[in-house]
Amino acid sequence: MRPPFASTRYATLSRCQRVEWVALVATIPAFYMAMLSVHRPITMLLYGLACGASAFVIWREAGQAWRTASRSSIYAHHQLGLLLASALLLSAALPAGESMDVLGVRLATAVLVLMRLGESLQPRLWRGGLPYLLTLAIGVLGLCGLGFWLLEPRAQTFGDGLWLAFTTAATVGYGDIVPSTPEAKIFAVFVVLMGFAVLSTVTASIAAKWVQSEERRIEREILHDLHLELKTIRDELTLLRDEQRARVEPHDGASTKA
Repeated sequence: MRPPFASTRYATLSRCQRVEWVALVATIPAFYMAMLSVHRPITMLLYGLACGASAFVIWREAGQAWRTASRSSIYAHHQLGLLLASALLLSAALPAGESMDVLGVRLATAVLVLMRLGESLQPRLWRGGLPYLLTLAIGVLGLCGLGFWLLEPRAQTFGDGLWLAFTTAATVGYGDIVPSTPEAKIFAVFVVLMGFAVLSTVTASIAAKWVQSEERRIEREILHDLHLELKTIRDELTLLRDEQRARVEPHDGASTKA
């Protein structure tokens, strides 16, 4: 059974949730700065801000739902957020570098960040419809192209980066441009994950549009037939009423003469 606050949690993004969303997006460059061992203070600051924003949002939501749900249901509902806040704090405390244990923790943190962002955005995007999803797809493709342009030496232009981002996200892999550096290969993993999510959502939205149009057509036909049936019943009732009135009026006239 869903907790009472689950239906309204993501009805709209509050100001605190918007701040959390921006702070989580900022952990993407922080991940690469930590891996490349540059700007250590800025990396710790970005991870720390994201951790604080997520913890504050969870604290506010849990406080609002404290009177309407049990502690176990609140914990289950915010389990992803709590795990993300802990991972962000751990990522901020870990040293920079490309060692496998440190890289594994930050990769897991990045996956949790993507899950949290998807959890926050999905209901709004589905309610917004296809235009918002297409805008999201174009924006994600542009950011991924920019990332490949900066990280992959073989992508000489921004257009090459966009092409590599598209072939990677669509899992086509023509092989004309491929990730060659460790940074680009790690970035390609996230591009594939985001490509699956975005392209699947856009495809599902287009299919839903077609299904919705067909359902509306069937609904209009059903309503048209229903109106015809109601009109027929109304006409038959009027005819029966007139016949009944015609039968009653002669009897009333005969009673008056008698």
